[in-house]
Amino acid sequence: MGKEYLDNEITEQRLNQLAQALDSGLFVHARNMLHTMSPNDVALILESSPPKNRQVLWQLIDQQYAGEILDELGEELKDSLISSMTPEKLAQATIGMDTDDLAYILRSLPDTVYKKVLKSMRSQDRDRVEQALRYPDDTAGSIMNTDTVTLRPDVNIEVVLRYLRQRGNLPDTTDTLYVVDRQDHVLGGVRLVDLLTCDPSVTVRSIMDTELESIPVEMSDKDVAQKFERLDWISAPVVDSQAKLLGRITIDDIIDVIREDAEHSMMGMAGMDDDEDTFGPVLKSTLRRSLWLTINLFAALLASSVSNMFEGTLEQFATIAILMTIVPSMGGVAGNQTLALVIRGIALGHIGQSNSRWLIGKELGIGLLNGIMWSVLVFFAVWLWKDDIALGGLIGSAMLINMTVAGFAGATIPIMLKKLNIDPALAGGMVLTTVTDVVGLFAFLGLATLYLVH
Repeated sequence: MGKEYLDNEITEQRLNQLAQALDSGLFVHARNMLHTMSPNDVALILESSPPKNRQVLWQLIDQQYAGEILDELGEELKDSLISSMTPEKLAQATIGMDTDDLAYILRSLPDTVYKKVLKSMRSQDRDRVEQALRYPDDTAGSIMNTDTVTLRPDVNIEVVLRYLRQRGNLPDTTDTLYVVDRQDHVLGGVRLVDLLTCDPSVTVRSIMDTELESIPVEMSDKDVAQKFERLDWISAPVVDSQAKLLGRITIDDIIDVIREDAEHSMMGMAGMDDDEDTFGPVLKSTLRRSLWLTINLFAALLASSVSNMFEGTLEQFATIAILMTIVPSMGGVAGNQTLALVIRGIALGHIGQSNSRWLIGKELGIGLLNGIMWSVLVFFAVWLWKDDIALGGLIGSAMLINMTVAGFAGATIPIMLKKLNIDPALAGGMVLTTVTDVVGLFAFLGLATLYLVH
């Protein structure tokens, strides 16, 4: 099978060819096309196909690669395909899968199906996955693999090299072999490059790194990802509270965590789940989006109620109605800049109790300076446009207020949501928009009312 990912142009060509083959009933031709593609490419084709073609394509794939293909799919599509498989076929597809991927699949199954799949597995696979399922989701234990190679400290390097040659292969992404005692407590690690270049007559103890850092099995996967990023790790051992080796985490596992976190943040800003299927069923997609749209409707009604409070002002001065959208719009953009910066800082672990107040003060200062700069600009623009210095001062003052509040709110809202255990990426944008709309309209229309009174 090919090893390269399909680029966009080739993907589009393959999609058209497969769709034509399915429409013409040329299922053998479609099967042959799928068999020439890597599991990564087949997964991409499945995710890019409409629902009516997915099940047909899934039936045509080479079943020995089903587990690898499932491993590359998004959660929603993966769950959909898994639900259509018998426990026996699912157990067969999971042969050879990494422990963390296998655990994910079983976690998503109904209890009755989960037990049938476990029963259909080989005993070795069953033991591996039962161990992984003991750890909570989104922890180091849930993403670790148990395919580790261990050494004893008193063994000669020549013996180790002979053992590795007899073994014939190493687990993927192996850069370090872990040194353990007879109770499997981690003593250190030996890099492959040191193993291959040192004197074969010396012992493992003489070349092992005793400062090797291990990952507690309970650590969150986001904290693990931050460690990999900061320390440039390729792999790291996972240990229990007694420093006993349980498995290892590799960079490919961390890339999945980072990608899922990025997708979650991006989709969360729109109030959508990160596992939303691009080609999912219409009714299901509609229902999933309706909750956030309902919340947003109430937020919009709240902002509209502020305008309704100043209905008399709007009736007396049509120009105000024309200009009133400028203030909340500028505040919303400024606030979202701060919001995005703070959410990223929280995700990277840069923001905590010790520095959050300084950050809020900084963003408040930026909001104030932005407010002064843009309020002066809009003051002169409206003055020249409408030949009304008082109206220019009115909208300039309202913008100063709203952009200052926007900077403060953009910094405090995600920090407060985080303390309340609410995902800032999911709720922050909606809360901020409500604040900037309400404050902007209230400031502008309130000042406009005072202007008319005087």
